[in-house]
Amino acid sequence: MRTLRKKRVLITGGAQGMGREMALAFAGEGAEILLGDINKEKLEETREEVRSRGVPCHALGLDVTDEKSILKARDGIKRDMGSLDVLVNNAGVVFGGPFLDTPLEKHFATYRVNILGMVAVTHAFLPILINRPSAHLVTIASASGLIGLPDGSTYASSKWAAIGFSESIRLELKLHGHSHVKVTTVCPSYVDTGMFEGARPPRLTTMLDPAKLARRIVEAVRKDEILVLEPWLVKVTPIIRGVLPPVLSDLVSDIFGATTSMERWKGHH
Repeated sequence: MRTLRKKRVLITGGAQGMGREMALAFAGEGAEILLGDINKEKLEETREEVRSRGVPCHALGLDVTDEKSILKARDGIKRDMGSLDVLVNNAGVVFGGPFLDTPLEKHFATYRVNILGMVAVTHAFLPILINRPSAHLVTIASASGLIGLPDGSTYASSKWAAIGFSESIRLELKLHGHSHVKVTTVCPSYVDTGMFEGARPPRLTTMLDPAKLARRIVEAVRKDEILVLEPWLVKVTPIIRGVLPPVLSDLVSDIFGATTSMERWKGHH
C-alpha cells in the first residue's frame, strides 16, 4: 500500500497507548481514522487530538469481547462509510505475576481480549478488506510470542497464538486468491506505554518509544512488510531459538535478563 492518503484505518484499542500513537502516525500520512475502544473518555480525547491534525477521525464504542458490539461497529461502518482499507488488531491486556498467584479470571480475560477478540474482529471485518482493491491487516503481537515469558504466561501464550493466527491468515489469503490483502505481524519488546510499568527490558535494550514504533508500523504497512521485529534482540531471537538447543537458548535468555524481566511488573498506575 504505497500511499495511505484518504485510506480508512480502524484501530482497536485505539483510545490510548499504542492505539493512540498509531492513530496519530496514520493520520500523519493523511489517513481517515476510526478508533474502537471501550474507554469513552480517552476515546474522545484521542479523537480530538487526531482531528487537530487535519484529518477525519471517528470514535466507535467497540468492545472486542462482545460480538454484538463488533457487529454493530461493522454494520455502522458499512452503512455510513461503505468501506475499510486497514484493520489494526491492537486491543490487548496484560496481567503479570506468578501463574498461580494470578486469579484465574485474569488469565481468562487475557485470552478473551487478546485472542478471542482479535479473531472475532477479524472475522467481522475481513470480508470488507477482501472487497477492496488493496487492503491491509495488522496484528499487534509481541516478542513474548517468540519466547517463553515467566510471570506472564497467559499474555505470552496469547501472543504466540496471535502470531500463528496472523501468519495462517496471511497464507490463507494468498491460497484463496486474495493476495491483494496484505498482512503484517508486529512483535515488539516492552513498549513504554504504561502497560509494562515495572518490567525490565532485556540487557542492551531499552523500553521502546511508542511514537517511533507507531511510525515503524506505518512504514511496514506502506511497504507491505510481513514482520516487524523490534528492537535488534527480537530480530535475532528466532535465530537463537532455531539454532541452539533449548538448554543453551534458555541460558541466553537468562543472561540477557529476559527470563526475569516481568518479576517487578506493576502495569498501569
